[in-house]
Amino acid sequence: MSRTPPDLRTRVHSAPLYKQLGPGLITGAADDDPSGIATYSQAGAQFGFHLLWTMLLTFPLMAAIQMVSALVGRVTGRGLAYNMGQVLPRPLVLGLLALLFIANTINVGADLAAMGEAANLVTGLNQHALTIFFALLSLGLQLFIPYRRYACFLMVLTFSLFAYVALMFLLPLDWKQIGVGMIGLHPDLTESAATTIVAVFGTTISPYLFFWQSAQEVEEVDQNDDEHPLIERPREGPAAISRIRVDTIAGMLASNLVALAIMIATAATLHAHGVTDIQTAAQAATALKPIAGNFAFALFAIGIIGTGLLAIPVLAGSAGYAIAEAAGWKTGLDNMPWQARGFYCVIGAAVLLGLGIDWSPLDPIKALYWSAVLNGVIAVPMMAALMIVAGSKRKMGEFRAGWVLGGLGWVSTAVMAAAAITMIYVSLK
Repeated sequence: MSRTPPDLRTRVHSAPLYKQLGPGLITGAADDDPSGIATYSQAGAQFGFHLLWTMLLTFPLMAAIQMVSALVGRVTGRGLAYNMGQVLPRPLVLGLLALLFIANTINVGADLAAMGEAANLVTGLNQHALTIFFALLSLGLQLFIPYRRYACFLMVLTFSLFAYVALMFLLPLDWKQIGVGMIGLHPDLTESAATTIVAVFGTTISPYLFFWQSAQEVEEVDQNDDEHPLIERPREGPAAISRIRVDTIAGMLASNLVALAIMIATAATLHAHGVTDIQTAAQAATALKPIAGNFAFALFAIGIIGTGLLAIPVLAGSAGYAIAEAAGWKTGLDNMPWQARGFYCVIGAAVLLGLGIDWSPLDPIKALYWSAVLNGVIAVPMMAALMIVAGSKRKMGEFRAGWVLGGLGWVSTAVMAAAAITMIYVSLK
């Protein structure tokens, strides 16, 4: 690797932490969306502390695969869908992207419905009207706010995650049981437990996060004149890789700590009081009210709204980036809608079709749960393609994934494959 110029060495070591945070932190925070909150709440309510170990396992694997996603975007200057097309047959790529769009759209619909329900619980206003408001607000911000200002807005929304960490300080906790749950497997791997584990993995290590963080690294290059794809300017590598490492680890650590906090809170309250059937994030907030009090309820409900506003742009945007890249369309949130029509049409379709789920006969709870499972399944070939690109000397040059990062990335892929196979096996048994 080229020797780091003095100005870049200074930038690596002296940049304040907050200036190194961006795409990785936003990606990690968006992972704890209302749908994810519902999945973690269900895991805690149904199985108590028994599935806490999943968060210890997902953190290093999630951090590795997201770091690889970010590096592929930063090194090549192209998004994940484009790079996937270089190593997989085009029909397979298009099929995977179609499934990604379906899963993301269902996720958007469920998140919007959860936000409307949570806002209704707090304000008493009409739930459907609030759902429409959140959909139009999110879509309007993506369509008409330039990327740099919009990224700052998303960064601010990451603070909504602290609601769930604060919630833990309001509850009496059995730390011995928490410790046992964090180091031990569930003693009885039933079909329900296996499916929940896959859903937890699917909502934590989720394909839309790969596409979003990779695309945001490309955006960072496109919007800064002094930054270039690393394959073209290797001298920028040390500063960029250091920033990506700090940013990604911070984002994934925040994501997993918040998920762990949600599982602990619901296990200590709902499961302990026999409330084991939680289907939505808003239902979890309602169930908390008589057990943990009004303040805990308010924290949980407000957190749903904040994380939803953060996650919906990521869900819709990742679908837009993925499909537009595969189709060869212009992408970028810094463009106006008329400058990147196809890209914004996909984003608009994801939000509006998701909004339509609120009025459709489709059971949003079942659709959401199985979309998380679908994410867990389609993630496997996507992760394999990502790792092939990351290990390619031709694509990545001197920045290809090394033994540690590449090894963790392949282990993450193998764990996701094993989780999906286990779910199918237990279901058919």
